[in-house]
Amino acid sequence: MANISMDESSTTTITPQRTDREPANPPREPPSTRNGDDFGPRPTGGGGGFFKQYKPEQGKAIRMGTVACGAALAAWGSYFLYERLQPYEGDEAWRLLITPGIPILFLVIMGGLIWWAAYVNRSASDFMIATEGEMKKVNWSSRREVVGSTKVVILFSMAMALYLFVVDIVFQTLFQAIGVLKLKK
Repeated sequence: MANISMDESSTTTITPQRTDREPANPPREPPSTRNGDDFGPRPTGGGGGFFKQYKPEQGKAIRMGTVACGAALAAWGSYFLYERLQPYEGDEAWRLLITPGIPILFLVIMGGLIWWAAYVNRSASDFMIATEGEMKKVNWSSRREVVGSTKVVILFSMAMALYLFVVDIVFQTLFQAIGVLKLKK
């Protein structure tokens, strides 16, 4: 329904009235005009750059483990490059620059990538934080249970080895008896 009114200048003004079928809230803006994505507006302000850690108080242990393993791999790769560049036979000045320079450059680049993956990249950091959270939920066996289980596995393995040894001897004797298997003495 609408209210129609006429004012002194004889112009007609139509004012729409809300019905029960119309929503009380105005329609949302289309996603292309909003500041952010479908989950709300993005925070305004600086991102902090390369050295800004994402959620620094969470997932410390697994991040440190990731950095330690990554550092070990980067050090190994750097040493591998250094060893491969030793036979380089060029100008002495270039050889002195290239032989240690490329491994050091590799180490610096890998260090930056490892830092970025463990502390800056949001998806990798969220994954590591979630992994550490799940590891805390695990019900770890006690030392006594682990020792008991280890004994059972070792004894079962020895029993299976003995059983298979006996079966092998039986089949060997059987096949020798029927002339299928001839062993040299």
